[in-house]
Amino acid sequence: MKRVTGIGGIFFKSRDPKALGAWYRTHLGIEVEAWGGAAFRWKGLDNPDGVGTTAWSPFAEDTDYFVPGTAPFMINYRVEDLHALLAAWRAVGVQVDERVEESEYGKFGWVIDPEGNKLELWQPPAGR
Repeated sequence: MKRVTGIGGIFFKSRDPKALGAWYRTHLGIEVEAWGGAAFRWKGLDNPDGVGTTAWSPFAEDTDYFVPGTAPFMINYRVEDLHALLAAWRAVGVQVDERVEESEYGKFGWVIDPEGNKLELWQPPAGR
C-alpha cells in the first residue's frame, strides 16, 4: 500500500496572518487568496493534467487546530487510502485521532508523531 504520496499543505501559526500573508505576497509573490492562504497547482508523471494542489496557510497564533500537537506548524500529507492507512497505523500503535472528516474536499485524518507533532492526512477527492 502506498502511504504518503506528497505534501498536501503547510500550515503555521502567525501573530497576524493577514499581515504576514501580505508580506509573503509582496516579497515572495505568493498569491494569497480570500480564504487566507495559497494553493500551488502542480502536475507530474502521475498527474499530467495538473489538477493537484499544495496548500500554504498562516493560522492565528492562538488556533487550536494543531492541538494536541505542540509545534507551531502542521504539515498535511496527501495519501492514497486514508482509512486503510489509519487502520494499519492503529495496528502498530501509532497515536491516531479517532475523528475522520469527509467532505467535497476529500477525506481528512490526523496522527501524532513520537515528538508530539500533529500531522494531517488528506485523501483528495477522486481525480484530484
